[in-house]
Amino acid sequence: MEVSSQAEHEGVGDSRHDRRSFNFEIKTLSNRADLISDDDALVEVRVPRNVPMNKVTLTLNGTNVDAASFNADAQARTLRGVLHGLALGHNRFVAEANGQDRGHDDDRDQDQDRGNDQDEGRPWASLRITNHPRGGPVLLGSQTTPWVCATPAPVAESGKTPASNASGLKTTAVDAQCNIATEYKLFYRTTTVGCSTALPDPSPPAAPPKNNCFKPYTPGSTPGDLATTTTTTGLMVPYIVRVERGTMNRGIYDIAVLFDPTQPWTALAPQPQWNRKVVYTFGASTGQPRLQFRTEQNWADGAALSRGFMVVDNSLTDSLYNSNRILVNETLMMMKEHIVDTYGEIEYTLGNGCSGGSIQQNTVASTFPGLLDGIQPSCDYPDSITTGLEVIDCVLLVNFYAGPDWTSLMSGLTQAQINAKKTAINGHLNQLGCQSWNNLFGHNNKPGNYVPILVVDQTTGAVAPGGAPRNNCLLPAALVYDPVTNPTGTRCGDPDLAAAVWGTTAGIPAGSRRALQTGDNVGIQYGLKSLLDGAITPEEFVTINEKIGGTDADSNRRAARSVADLPALDIAYKAGIVASGKNLGKLPIIDSRGFDESGIHYIWRSFSERARIDAANGGNHGNQVMWRYGTGLLPATAAQVSAVTLQSFLTMDNWLSSLTISAPKATLNSVRTQAEVIAAKPANAVDLCYLTGDTSFATPVTDMALCDADPRLAKHSSPRQVAGGPLAENILKCQLKPLNVADYVPVTFTAAQRARLGAAFPEGVCDWSKPGVGQQDAISPLTFAAGPGGRSLPPAPVSHGP
Repeated sequence: MEVSSQAEHEGVGDSRHDRRSFNFEIKTLSNRADLISDDDALVEVRVPRNVPMNKVTLTLNGTNVDAASFNADAQARTLRGVLHGLALGHNRFVAEANGQDRGHDDDRDQDQDRGNDQDEGRPWASLRITNHPRGGPVLLGSQTTPWVCATPAPVAESGKTPASNASGLKTTAVDAQCNIATEYKLFYRTTTVGCSTALPDPSPPAAPPKNNCFKPYTPGSTPGDLATTTTTTGLMVPYIVRVERGTMNRGIYDIAVLFDPTQPWTALAPQPQWNRKVVYTFGASTGQPRLQFRTEQNWADGAALSRGFMVVDNSLTDSLYNSNRILVNETLMMMKEHIVDTYGEIEYTLGNGCSGGSIQQNTVASTFPGLLDGIQPSCDYPDSITTGLEVIDCVLLVNFYAGPDWTSLMSGLTQAQINAKKTAINGHLNQLGCQSWNNLFGHNNKPGNYVPILVVDQTTGAVAPGGAPRNNCLLPAALVYDPVTNPTGTRCGDPDLAAAVWGTTAGIPAGSRRALQTGDNVGIQYGLKSLLDGAITPEEFVTINEKIGGTDADSNRRAARSVADLPALDIAYKAGIVASGKNLGKLPIIDSRGFDESGIHYIWRSFSERARIDAANGGNHGNQVMWRYGTGLLPATAAQVSAVTLQSFLTMDNWLSSLTISAPKATLNSVRTQAEVIAAKPANAVDLCYLTGDTSFATPVTDMALCDADPRLAKHSSPRQVAGGPLAENILKCQLKPLNVADYVPVTFTAAQRARLGAAFPEGVCDWSKPGVGQQDAISPLTFAAGPGGRSLPPAPVSHGP
């Protein structure tokens, strides 16, 4: 295979290119060479100009690789192919001329390989590829145990034997990492109008929904109701979808894509109906069970599949099943590599998801920039760890309001007056917001078995124990931590799932260990702005702050304030677990924000994310677009879905497609700049809203003053913002300043009240003009392979030669 004279002379005058022209180069295309998993990798070999394309020998760990299985491009002088059979750990892949075997030694590094070359005149190159198990980990140094594998049908808990979930697969796990054999199913889209868009293949004992839009497809058949579809590339094909279901990194995934059952599909020759674009869906809520789940997502995304997009999910990127945010980015990274190794190279990866799904998108963008090329958060939160500040503040406030000190202060007031005071302190639309946080997620950090304390009267805020004992691991009670009876049992709090990130320290009972945690309310002056605004009295302000208390390391309420573990603060910031405005500025964001101000999804959260982007980028948030509507949490009618959900998707496709041309990525997970992102921004990617009366979303409004004036589009705040904290709400633990009564003017306190305030804040009050304790720029991505705390990923490995 000879190249043309034009190719032979290409790059003359460029010394760097000229050096490369006479040496082999090897690179992995599906991930960095040191982060490969699942025993295979798509690689590219660049062949020197002085070596005939058919005179190249490839070896993996000293064994010949069939070069004929690689695609040769004589013009580009490259060979591309999938390396199979990688050993766990270090592998040596060699490309050389003349066919001489270069031998193999796992213990030699690449510099030693270069020094031991037997023929310096003969072109060659060697690349060390580090392979990790399909079941993980890659970025983490350890995995949480116990981990209960899913089974074909669910199995109920029995004694100390945990329950198992239905996997959606026919066989059981083959090892402790819960690897289950991969399966493939074919479905076709019917032409039936008004069919059901529910999940076509629910796990037993549930039955497939009747009249589903997707029906099982038998190869070779031509159903009378088989639809056709046209992709974004203009290709019209039968609307047949293949779903691959398997396990990756101990989660269960789906990969759905248009498929022709009569044709092969390889990474080197993908079927043409795939447009090379991936829509990755992230699940909502939050949780830390120790059970393997099938993903909560529905792979049957017609808007994406019909246009040729690949739809992907994994249960470990569903926030309900995994709140370890580094495990999320690790799983996404492994899924992308699997797609490239199996289906072919990806043009871009686009995220979507509401609530916890928005947390996953934002945190991946922050903890490992470049994994996602664009995100579509709805019901948005910038991250989970700072959302947790509001949750615990609300738990403390709700319980304080239900206690005797507040009840005594409220004597003689109407319930409406009392609730107005709560609203002013909480910062929300009304008192219901904090009550919602308490009831939904107020017990998420409980490490052991508990009975939740719930608000049982939404008007008065009365609380009472509710329901049966439970734990956040979803394990039998006997296996779970108890400070008296089982101090070494499995801990089930949110940080405990990510002990490989945070590290551990001594727990409350002797001999126990717990994960480091970041919760802190030392110096927080609850109700400060409401005091200065006259919404609460000085006595109410003083009483709140001397009685509010905090939580201990086991998430029990106590009289003393909560205190963070200082090393955890450093980790949270440098890893990007506190979502970094700098990193969030590096990709397109379309934030669709509905109304849930009496629930937990507040409009101010979208503006908080914007504040972080502004602060890190000189006031520029041009990469973030916000679409607001006041009809409900999510679009509900077909017209609303078309105007928001579909238009967001199409606009983002336009944006990212332009970016692939104007700012192509050097590698699959390279990072772009904010300037590059903004330069490719489509004209219709602008802030807009649909006023509350426009229930059909017929008239987009771009005048933000009109939008902000709509009561159901206006942002409120949070307990920490009322306490003087910033809109960005990214300070986990504040620096302190001495309490100074001059700061409260024109409010005055009695001498006794001043003394009580001093006792409530013996170390001082928050100084919001300063950065938080440990607050620093993210240096992500980090690897935790060497242990908790993390370190920056080193430069990606490169091939070496003579």
